[in-house]
Amino acid sequence: MSSFLPSLETFAKGTLATAATLSTVGAGLLWYGQNYLIYPSAFPPGSRIDVPSPDGVPYENLELETPDKVKLRCYLLPQRKELGTIHATYIQNDETTTDDEFMASRPTVIMFHGNGGNHGHRVPLAKVFYLKMRCNVLMMSYRGYGLSEGSPSEKGLQIDAQTGLDYLLSNPFLSKTQIILYGQSIGGAVSIDLTSRNPDKIHALILENTFTSLPSLVPHALPLLGPFSFLCHQKWDSINKIPLIPATTPILMLSGVKDEIVPKEQMRALWEAVARRGERKTSGGKEYKVGLERAKYMEFEYGGHNDTCIQTGYWPAVAEFVASLGVKQPVEK
Repeated sequence: MSSFLPSLETFAKGTLATAATLSTVGAGLLWYGQNYLIYPSAFPPGSRIDVPSPDGVPYENLELETPDKVKLRCYLLPQRKELGTIHATYIQNDETTTDDEFMASRPTVIMFHGNGGNHGHRVPLAKVFYLKMRCNVLMMSYRGYGLSEGSPSEKGLQIDAQTGLDYLLSNPFLSKTQIILYGQSIGGAVSIDLTSRNPDKIHALILENTFTSLPSLVPHALPLLGPFSFLCHQKWDSINKIPLIPATTPILMLSGVKDEIVPKEQMRALWEAVARRGERKTSGGKEYKVGLERAKYMEFEYGGHNDTCIQTGYWPAVAEFVASLGVKQPVEK
């Protein structure tokens, strides 16, 4: 895992938290131009044309077409029995197993990134899932981001996420896998929304530094516009979608205490909603909650909005969570 930290740190430092720098924008722009504030897909400069690729591992340039005819240019990293790299952990398997069968036996992670940059900037994170946990990885590119067509919006990103899930469910091998959603910041809101609409299709959620809703976040991310937060028509109302997710769906929540964009109190509020979704049952005269034991909340003392993923203990916690789902675990050779 340590070999990935330099590239992860580079990723974290290169991701722009644009919202905090836009607090001087007027209320009119909040209403008419909020999509540009919420989805700054052109930042950092060059993000619409320069999309890093997952070189060094098997991958496909996956083009998906949404129901409203928008082309999304994503990356798919399908697992292979032998990866031929010293960075990959090993999984013992039957010699007669084909690559496709091996792929079908591994979990599949759908990555939903934050609002700045593009999916290629998250390649170092994808490689941890791919090489260390031996997961298939679908790196989603939202409309209006990277080389994808269209313009981003809440409705548009919801369609994009569903298109990615539908692709996996239609694939003869990937449809057999456990599907895990990994969402950072606004990607966490995308993950919660997708799971709330497909409760029986998603096996687990990993959420990092995401918020209760966008209107509730405005006073913190754009303090001068706090009085105008009611003008925010991009809702991403995660707090009210959590109850739609089954109590038995495992959820890992990862919060950076020093997050300068999403206050830790918002992650804690989401966690409380996760805890409340459990059904109360009685056994042997004792009351207990079903499902809560499969959810976990972690705080990282020094984690900011963009660097929580490089904090000590972050990736071991993610690996332990994936292992708890019951899939065969990779081991070091």
